[in-house]
Amino acid sequence: MKLNFGHQATKVKQLADSLAGMIEAGELKTGELLPSINVLSKQHTVSRDTVFKAFMDLKERGMIDSTPGKGYYVTGRLKNILLVLDEYSPFKDVLYNSFTQNLKGRYKVDLLFHQHNERLFNTIIRESAGRYNRYLITNIKYNELNPIIRKIDRSKLLLLDLGDFDKENYSYICQDFQEEFYKSLIRIKEKISHYKEFLFYTPEECRHPESSIEWFERFCTENDLSASIIRERKELNVQPGQAYIAFRQQDVVTIIKEAREKGLTCGKEFGLIAYNDTPLYEIIDQGITALSIDWVQMGKMAAEFVLNSQPVQITLPLRPIIRNSI
Repeated sequence: MKLNFGHQATKVKQLADSLAGMIEAGELKTGELLPSINVLSKQHTVSRDTVFKAFMDLKERGMIDSTPGKGYYVTGRLKNILLVLDEYSPFKDVLYNSFTQNLKGRYKVDLLFHQHNERLFNTIIRESAGRYNRYLITNIKYNELNPIIRKIDRSKLLLLDLGDFDKENYSYICQDFQEEFYKSLIRIKEKISHYKEFLFYTPEECRHPESSIEWFERFCTENDLSASIIRERKELNVQPGQAYIAFRQQDVVTIIKEAREKGLTCGKEFGLIAYNDTPLYEIIDQGITALSIDWVQMGKMAAEFVLNSQPVQITLPLRPIIRNSI
């Protein structure tokens, strides 16, 4: 059937997506030859170059291949997965490895980062809509679902990581930066109760939900702890008797470096808690205590969503991993 090309995407993308849909539906079977470039060019009233580029797109997706003198043929129903995360971090690496290791069968995973850039995020979603079998996406906003996400088929979408917004009945595997954060602090309050001051180090450029600060302050008030919020590097002044919590790995390193310059030992003269565990925290200064969801578990559950196509709505618990830093 001749395609009625719209204006929402290039003709190359529309033709490639149409052929991909036929492969997924079994209308074009494994090993079957595709119509030639000349035939498709005439059938859809497009240039031969447009058809060629559409074929190259499908080759990149692993759905077709070519044999000299015979033409292009269907290689199989390769499942194409789009994984969009906010930014690279060691614990996101753990998530990615767990996810890919638990996939079974013919899957190709494209990993992209939106870097908290809304224009980039919108471009990624707009250009990928309709091209993938499953979409696993970290929303760009903390307090609302980005509207462009609605362009993606709800049954094919899994929201990851961020939990503090209305997810509109989409499938999700998220974490809670509010009550779960508060509950984790409750679990370690005996470990930090002897410190003179509890400090939350969250520089302005740190892209962490501000709502965590409210629950941190609530915890400190209820447990008679002197609390401070540090928003700038120049305000950081590590002293004996203080306990710190930091969300980014680079901030954990900054605190440790300043403490060492003053001859302070982590876990003795001062305390330190990191958010989101990484393998590095097991060995730094004989172990850094972390509050973390299980990123390996998130990866496994994300793979199950892809494999089983079953809706899922889970908020993972945040648990303290006690080490020698407090």
